[in-house]
Amino acid sequence: MSAFFHHFRFAQPGWLLLLLPAFLLLLLRRGRGSDSAVVFPNLSVLLSLGKRVRRVAWNLGLPLAYVALFCAINTMARPVWRNEYQSRSASGIDIMLALDLSLSMNIEDFVDRGVRAKRIDVAKKVIDDFISHRPEDRMGLIAFAGRPRDASPITLDHQWLRNSLSELRLNDRDNGTIKEQGTAIGSALAAAAVRLEARDAKSKIIVLITDGANNSGKISPLEAAEHAKTLGIKIYTVAIGTTEGRVDQSVMRFPYQEFDLPTLTKIAEMTGAEHYWAQDLATLKRTFTTIDSLEKTDAKSLTVIDDTELFPWFAGVTLLAALAAAIYMVINPPPSV
Repeated sequence: MSAFFHHFRFAQPGWLLLLLPAFLLLLLRRGRGSDSAVVFPNLSVLLSLGKRVRRVAWNLGLPLAYVALFCAINTMARPVWRNEYQSRSASGIDIMLALDLSLSMNIEDFVDRGVRAKRIDVAKKVIDDFISHRPEDRMGLIAFAGRPRDASPITLDHQWLRNSLSELRLNDRDNGTIKEQGTAIGSALAAAAVRLEARDAKSKIIVLITDGANNSGKISPLEAAEHAKTLGIKIYTVAIGTTEGRVDQSVMRFPYQEFDLPTLTKIAEMTGAEHYWAQDLATLKRTFTTIDSLEKTDAKSLTVIDDTELFPWFAGVTLLAALAAAIYMVINPPPSV
């Protein structure tokens, strides 16, 4: 029923005001009327005179006539079945998200609603919220550990992008999204820059989320940043994790490599962007809110309305009801006065 009221409309509802006098006429017609002026003490004589009065002459004809009247008024109001579509135009800002999936992202040094949480979980949660707040931007997703991998192409289909984000997994006994161990930041930036290079967007952005230092890949982060700079790409770098959160030596032999803040800061400065270090969930959320405010969108959304005319059906009922009322009245004329 709610779907019916969502789609059914009157394109010219002003004509519906005619229903008020129509209902008033119906009420007056159903009134009792004035009492007789002449009182007969005995009607037996009158019953024997003239033809027998048909008391049911208007029992069906009158309702049919009113159905025709009401349907005619609704026809003039032009009933339609309306479907509305949102036509979106992209903002002109293309964003590549590069998310670190190295095993160090499994460290539980964040707190979410009073419960300890893993870096990867809070990162995915905040990134998902960032995506939902920028519906007019084309976005893509690169996941990386020992090598980069395309998780989602640059697209306006953000539901697909968010599904791809949720499906990313760290390498647990060779069951993760990326089998190769390590942190290939330079390769991830180069892969993201290649995806953006062919785009004709007025603004191209990479948002790098990592908790480590580059220790894999064939290109250094600064070389990748220099290449991105020549392409007019800005790289926002987000270091995630606390100084207390450390990688177990069974995972990383040299845990001091976790945070290479000078390199991440240099990458952002070289490309005209900003660097952030999120050591807790609140700071991480503020970081993405800041990035959201720095890169404003100017896309326009157009509502397309598709109306299917229903008045022919109402007009048809009007004609049928009027014709049925006329035929019935001819066959069963009202009593003469």
